[in-house]
Amino acid sequence: MNPHRRLISVVLPSFNEAQGIQRAVTTIAAILQLPGYDCEFVVVDDGSRDDTFGRAVELTDKGLPVRAVRLSRNFGKEAAILAGLLNATGDAVVTIDADLQHPPQLIPAMINAWEGGAQIVHGVKRDRGNESWMATLRARVINTLLTKLGGVDVRSSSDFKLLDRIAVNAIKELPERKRFYRGLAGWIGFRQVTLLFDVADRQHGHSGWSVRSLLGLALTATVSFTSLPLRIVSVLGIFTFLFGLGVGSDALHSWIRGEAISGFVTIIITLLLIGSFIMISLGIIGEYIAKIYDEIKQRPVFIIDSVHEYQTRPLASLAGSVVDIAPVITAVSQRDASGS
Repeated sequence: MNPHRRLISVVLPSFNEAQGIQRAVTTIAAILQLPGYDCEFVVVDDGSRDDTFGRAVELTDKGLPVRAVRLSRNFGKEAAILAGLLNATGDAVVTIDADLQHPPQLIPAMINAWEGGAQIVHGVKRDRGNESWMATLRARVINTLLTKLGGVDVRSSSDFKLLDRIAVNAIKELPERKRFYRGLAGWIGFRQVTLLFDVADRQHGHSGWSVRSLLGLALTATVSFTSLPLRIVSVLGIFTFLFGLGVGSDALHSWIRGEAISGFVTIIITLLLIGSFIMISLGIIGEYIAKIYDEIKQRPVFIIDSVHEYQTRPLASLAGSVVDIAPVITAVSQRDASGS
């Protein structure tokens, strides 16, 4: 690498992306042939069942600066992103999905914002593409709840971001193991801006996100950024106390008036209500205890099986590539240090 040129690292967390990983890297590499910049790619194979790692290694034979990292099993996207950040050496790091639903044409605009003083550039979804209405509703509900409860704005957010080296180092040094990258990128502060983009159609395969994995990510994000759900336990306790006062007052009033008290229905409703509140409270407390349990075990976030390093050489194979690099940016807004 030329010491007078700035290095941009591109992290691509990948799971079963053998069909599209080479297209993704070559497309982004053509876009990043910018004056004054070099680029490298960190492809993290998150325990794929296909030959994602092998296809990434093949790219080095084409003269592409690809560092291929294979994890020992599927640890999840959050772990794969962290593995990519730890293996990236650039002055700035771009995290982008390997399926190219995040438009790589936006990267030059991200770099311009970075050169203009932004230390974190967030790609925020303006349009979610051909996503089903159910998936859109689910994402909006989860993101809104996380924003309201956690105090970090993740509405329509994505993992498509550019981070300055100082921001990358800040995220790397955080000790927690169960991570929520979108939230952490906003939480660490620094100067942040937002770029809007439209989600592109997926070219190969299908999304690896299931309802279960999304709910798991939502729970991780919630317990990582706020203790507000624990206060719900106190609210339920107060409500139960007030309900008990009401039921007790009614029973006492009936007894003073000498009226017959039919307590069967009242007892059943009271037991069901109190039992429900107890189970909800135990569930909330249990999630936080599970979070503490995962943290104190101090197991690594991921385990690397192998790493294939690239040899620095010019990107001659991309000469003549034609790529539309017209920015798809529609708006830029300054974020405050809290990321809200």
